[in-house]
Amino acid sequence: MTQSMTGFARASVTTEGLTVTVECRSVNNRYLDLHFRMPETLRECEPHMRAQISQTFSRGKLELSVQYQQNKSASEAALDTDHLGTLQAALKQISTHFPDAEAPNQLALLQAPGVLNERPIAVDALISATTAALKQCLEALSQNRREEGEKLAAMVSERGELIRALLLSLRQQLPALQQAYREKLLARMASLALTADAKRLEEEMVYVLQRADVEEEMDRLDAHLDAINAALIGTVPCGRKLDFLMQELNREANTLASKSTALETTNTAVEFKVLIEQMREQIQNIE
Repeated sequence: MTQSMTGFARASVTTEGLTVTVECRSVNNRYLDLHFRMPETLRECEPHMRAQISQTFSRGKLELSVQYQQNKSASEAALDTDHLGTLQAALKQISTHFPDAEAPNQLALLQAPGVLNERPIAVDALISATTAALKQCLEALSQNRREEGEKLAAMVSERGELIRALLLSLRQQLPALQQAYREKLLARMASLALTADAKRLEEEMVYVLQRADVEEEMDRLDAHLDAINAALIGTVPCGRKLDFLMQELNREANTLASKSTALETTNTAVEFKVLIEQMREQIQNIE
């Protein structure tokens, strides 16, 4: 399964007079790293939210924001008639002792502390709406990361096929390159006027040619490319496995370059390394 670690999603749920909005941003990271910004009222939900996210994603740095807003009808202030009655009784006593004192108007009474209070939040409804909004947000984020992952997989596969094409071309050239190297060695020995038993000479020649043979490295490159394709279409997160396979590809390319006895082989190894690096850059974003 190829899923990117970068993405963004937003979801809102309205219920029982309030609206909860959850936003989540995700970027690449070696592990699953979660950061929350939410009202203190919801802090008790954080362990459950962490578990919910961990069931959906295995890697990535996720920044999650939760906000809520009471709807107009629910946020209307509640009049504390008991407190208002207490104030009015106190005002009557004041007017008795100070008859010339100006009585406060109704607006002043309403502005007195404790007369008008915001209706309390229904915590159970808030938690329920937050859970629903988080579920929708994670589903949208997962879809976003899958779509981005498909693009990354296509780019990785494309470069893998370019490496295969280079391998095929090198395989076709290899017999001629090996023969040219053999003739070069014979010419070198002739120029040095070296004489040796024909059998011994042939044994030494085989030894030198075997050390320069790159067939094994080419076979392993092919095998690693097969493993990459299998991982990309698998059903589990493959980022770590792909990262390991990139190291193996790079190791084989280095070995091939070190064994090179012809400019064609050296140039091909360099092209391998360029393509492998391009693949590695894309794989850094795969979960």
